[in-house]
Amino acid sequence: MAKLNKVLIANRGEIALRILRACKELGIHTVAVHSKADRELMHVRLADESVCIGAAASTASYLNVPAIISAAEVTDADAIHPGYGFLAENADFAEQAEKSGFIFIGPKADTIRLMGDKVSAIEAMKKAGVPTVPGSDGPLNDDHERTLTIARRIGFPVIVKAAAGGGGRGMRVVHNEAALLNSVQLTQSEAAAAFGSGVVYLEKYLQKPRHVEIQVLADGQGQAIHLGDRDCSLQRRHQKVLEEAPAPGIPDDKRREVAEACVNACLEIGYRGAGTFEFLYEDGEFYFIEMNTRVQVEHPVTEMITGVDIVKEQLRIASGEALGIRQEEVRFRGHAFECRINAEDPRSFMPSPGKVTHFHCPGGPGIRVDSHLYDGYTVPPFYDSLIAKVISYGETRQGALARMRSALDELVIEGIRTNTALHRDLVRDGAFAEGGVSIHYLESLLDEGA
Repeated sequence: MAKLNKVLIANRGEIALRILRACKELGIHTVAVHSKADRELMHVRLADESVCIGAAASTASYLNVPAIISAAEVTDADAIHPGYGFLAENADFAEQAEKSGFIFIGPKADTIRLMGDKVSAIEAMKKAGVPTVPGSDGPLNDDHERTLTIARRIGFPVIVKAAAGGGGRGMRVVHNEAALLNSVQLTQSEAAAAFGSGVVYLEKYLQKPRHVEIQVLADGQGQAIHLGDRDCSLQRRHQKVLEEAPAPGIPDDKRREVAEACVNACLEIGYRGAGTFEFLYEDGEFYFIEMNTRVQVEHPVTEMITGVDIVKEQLRIASGEALGIRQEEVRFRGHAFECRINAEDPRSFMPSPGKVTHFHCPGGPGIRVDSHLYDGYTVPPFYDSLIAKVISYGETRQGALARMRSALDELVIEGIRTNTALHRDLVRDGAFAEGGVSIHYLESLLDEGA
């Protein structure tokens, strides 16, 4: 396959700017697509070409497949990079892009479908030897006795999950037999309404797990590697707030074992591109929950500890190159944190769009900021509230944490409200500083402070 000449970036905000920078470094021309509300985005200003694809609403623009394909056609793009969110894990979009003659920078549509359905994903992982949560081994049906038997075998509490769910939606915890059947029916109804599929399955509910994930790269030509793990346990309403790499306090043999299983799974399913295997980790055991078939918001922490540019690797793989890094060449060094800075009220978490009157970026050794903000930029009210990612690196976890404290103290964003104050508190929290808090820790902390 020929080298990529021109890439259309089908996204917005900091990830669109991140992709543009990687393209520039590789000598690839860029096309920025944008909504009417996003004409002033930094990557739109910097791209070689830009195309307005619709009104402010994402359904009319960033989720508008015909408009994006048309933009790729009129600009003679070779490929489309979906970033994260929006259409990044939409198998139909990936298929349409390829059918229209463009390279989709991500896995094949069939792979996205396989991993997008949690039931088929879990079955595929079991075959590949990836550890999974004890569960129903497939969807629940109308046989109530079967459902009760499965729940008794797993042991309460259990969690009912929608096969097509995501982002914390389509799940319900059940603590006893009496509530089980009604909970299953409710989740089925909600899933059918929200996701167009009422398929649900059952899993063991882990009480205080951590959220640990493994980053992989695969070329679809028989080669795959892992880039280690990340801990993303600081979450609010199932949304990640602060991440770090590597995950603290996990035995090296267990870390290596699960990472190798993920690499094997990539080879087994013919994976192509960057991907992330997400796990719950409790009492020394990993349990697979899902795979994200795209670049992650938190990919910078992995880049900091490995020196591997994940977005550049996505572009190289998409151009048909074989993976240029062998597993033994991946060097893990130091520790990194990422704080997600959102345009939202630090107490109510309500979005806070508006004009940024002043933006000062922190700096110094080991500090990286991924952001599309600039003085005078207006944050629109139509999209996700992520406006910046502050990333710190240090030789040790404590060193990286000290740098993050300083960086957050230096960060200035005026004109809108942000959650910077929350992050300043979190990086000074005693339990977090020790490492290894559960996915419930942040919400319990916020409840205490309410």
